[in-house]
Amino acid sequence: MKGVFWESEVFRYLILAVLFIIIVIGVQMAAYIVNLFLISLILTMLMLPAMDLLRKRGVSNFAAALLVTLFAGLLVLVLLVLVFFSFEMLIHDLPLYQADFNAKVSEILMFLNSYGITTGSFSASSLNLNTLANVLLSSISSVGDLLMYLFFIVVTTFFMILETPALYGRMEKVLKKKSKTMEHLSRMSNFMVDFVIVRTETNLVHGLAFGACLWAMGVHSAVLWGCLTFVLAYIPYIGLIIAAIPPLFFAWLQFGTWGVVGVLVAVCVLNAVVENLVFTRFASGRFELPALVVIVSVVFWGWLLGMPGMIFAVPITLIIIILIQSSDEIRYLNTLLGVDHLFEEHDPQ
Repeated sequence: MKGVFWESEVFRYLILAVLFIIIVIGVQMAAYIVNLFLISLILTMLMLPAMDLLRKRGVSNFAAALLVTLFAGLLVLVLLVLVFFSFEMLIHDLPLYQADFNAKVSEILMFLNSYGITTGSFSASSLNLNTLANVLLSSISSVGDLLMYLFFIVVTTFFMILETPALYGRMEKVLKKKSKTMEHLSRMSNFMVDFVIVRTETNLVHGLAFGACLWAMGVHSAVLWGCLTFVLAYIPYIGLIIAAIPPLFFAWLQFGTWGVVGVLVAVCVLNAVVENLVFTRFASGRFELPALVVIVSVVFWGWLLGMPGMIFAVPITLIIIILIQSSDEIRYLNTLLGVDHLFEEHDPQ
């Protein structure tokens, strides 16, 4: 009887729970490295179609991997330069808006006082935009650290792309007796690559359109807010809301209530058009995940890995779903989560 508990299913699940907690703690402690590999993996997925196209045209694996990696690194560098100079211009011009900010805050305080709502010692001079700018600057890594991180990402991405063709062959050898598992892995790997590409295309359209609208309205740092929208749109549901807050603030400073209304109209129209029409057209309804699964994944991966975890929450969750589907013992979890239809839709007819 003494050995019954150690061999029981309850003990097995306890061990799995303990291992899960240990892995979570380890991942959180190594978040810097995990995020590096995570970003490299996402970039690899985005560049695989270009890699395959070059290989079909007779370019060697090494040359193709080098070309697409350098091109992707250049694009990321251009994006960072745009963000850096836009942010620097924003910080430089903040003192120009301090007087307008004080005047608008004073109006709000007077409005509250007219209804008997007192704010105590709080006044317009209590808020300083330069202090906010200093806080933002202190939270951003130095340019040197950022370039070093980008260098590591480029190198890691290069070797990931270079190893991808050989990796498929190795997996076929390992799983040659599990053809169904290999079929699921191959199918869902293609599915996830498609998702990352579609999401990036949609975000690009959204970022360009929103930045153009803000530029046409005359909102300060329109390029910066467009880039921010492109990045934060990866975060489901809340990303676009967060990206809209800074331009709403500057529209309020520059143009008052009507500026806020104009930006809100642009946000609502673009969300309706881009997310409901453009993304649906690109995705063809293939990437529907239950809202609860998406929200929980954003919260969990954001807590575990910080902002990169929130941005890449859905791709990471898809990786976990693929791993679960490849195991006969825990495949039922995908049914409980309501994501098993992802595999059914991709079954060959």
